[in-house]
Amino acid sequence: MSRRKQHREPPSPHPSGGEVPAGTPVPPSARVRPIVALVGRPNVGKSTLFNRVAGRRSAIVEDVPGVTRDRNYADFEWDGKALSVVDTGGFEPRSRDTLMQLVRDQAQLAVDEASAVVLVTDGREGLTALDQAVADTLRRAGKPLFVAVNKVDAPRSEETLPVGEFHRLGFGAVHAISAEHGRGTGELLDAILETVDAPEAERPPELPDLDLEEGEEGADLELPAPAGDIRIAIVGRPNVGKSTFVNALLGEPRLVVSDVPGTTRDAIDSLVLRDGRRFVVTDTAGIRRKRSIALKVESYSVVRAMRAIDDSDVTACLLDATEAGVEQDARLLGLVEEKGRALVLVVNKWDIAEREGATQEWYREELRKRLPFVAWAPMLFVSARTGKGVEKLLPTAARLCEQFRARFPTPEMNKLLEGLQVAHPPPLVHGRRAKLFYVAQVAYAPPTMVIQCSRADSVTDHYRRYVENRFRETFGLEVPLRIVYRERQRRERRRPPQERGAGPRRRHGPR
Repeated sequence: MSRRKQHREPPSPHPSGGEVPAGTPVPPSARVRPIVALVGRPNVGKSTLFNRVAGRRSAIVEDVPGVTRDRNYADFEWDGKALSVVDTGGFEPRSRDTLMQLVRDQAQLAVDEASAVVLVTDGREGLTALDQAVADTLRRAGKPLFVAVNKVDAPRSEETLPVGEFHRLGFGAVHAISAEHGRGTGELLDAILETVDAPEAERPPELPDLDLEEGEEGADLELPAPAGDIRIAIVGRPNVGKSTFVNALLGEPRLVVSDVPGTTRDAIDSLVLRDGRRFVVTDTAGIRRKRSIALKVESYSVVRAMRAIDDSDVTACLLDATEAGVEQDARLLGLVEEKGRALVLVVNKWDIAEREGATQEWYREELRKRLPFVAWAPMLFVSARTGKGVEKLLPTAARLCEQFRARFPTPEMNKLLEGLQVAHPPPLVHGRRAKLFYVAQVAYAPPTMVIQCSRADSVTDHYRRYVENRFRETFGLEVPLRIVYRERQRRERRRPPQERGAGPRRRHGPR
């Protein structure tokens, strides 16, 4: 892999802050990303480095030790490779304080999961006894280890700060970095890439150079034929009834059921055959708020649940009918939407809600108000305890999977694109109006379209929602839909065939 030797740094943070069955196509996003764990004593700049690598302000940064108490994950790309980084709380192996014990467990768990570990230290304070204690603990993990000496803001600082002391740890190369300014972070990531097996990053969809004039029709793009089992991930908050729901779905007590939140510790796959279709149903551990995650085994369960979402075609998110649409539900559904998975909202314990006078119409409207970003997802009302409504999940998932893997005819999409512009042209921006020339599907799972247009930056969010809604209505889509607007490059318009090769016409005067 080619590397640029000059100084490189990740982008500055944005101010806003089971086995796969044989033959099943695995999208790049579902391939396992190696995890890079950032570990160290409190207040050495781990969260700042996390933000630098992730390219956004995801972690809370504060000058007070111990702000980061739970792990913080983010996916990122470097040199065309896909990785994940995890920020951890301050690692104090000798602390007997209960909170610090939990932080230590979180950090140790991150190390257990990680493909590489970065020990972050403070170059201004030099090598401390606590740094050495952390290093001794990490050394026993048997993972590739890197030393990042942070807060070395300029080259001359390496001469005045005690950076050389960190060679005594015996981890090989010492990387002097400035997480705040990005200095040396690119070289650190280069070194990490040399030791881990990272998959190629998924590239954004590109529309091929079809070289079409307006009015011409292009052939449909050749996309690989979708195939394989339908994978359904069952997710939700703890104690919302996921295992009871899966047992009702399978018709047998396959899973342990308990009223104690967090009984399910790992993701469990079950094969279901229904109407000639194969479904792989994955029950996962409950996903809590981060600050509620305390036990090491439960923390690991959250990671497995997130990976189950990655591997799924359809995610069924169980909501408690007595308290649906709360913050934890919104966070989880945001994750599903971000990963582009087909989604079913399963409102469980509906028998209780009905006894209290709730109606499905009112409930649908309330949830759409609280969770507008997944308003496209179908909604099922069930009672896992009695089994009522549970049987609707599999046919719903089959319908969504067909849409999720669907390919749409290019002429029909372009006819729709032309019609919606006639009915509702794009708004004027700075006195000029964007024009949408051509649309083609470039990917499925989820369906992804690229629209060639003029002035792509002037297509407003409101108009983009209008275009998406029209596509959804026309094709009956209840799955995520990705529409990318790409500015068409200016090129000379082709002349009519009768003029080609005739050369330029000149006006000749009288002889």
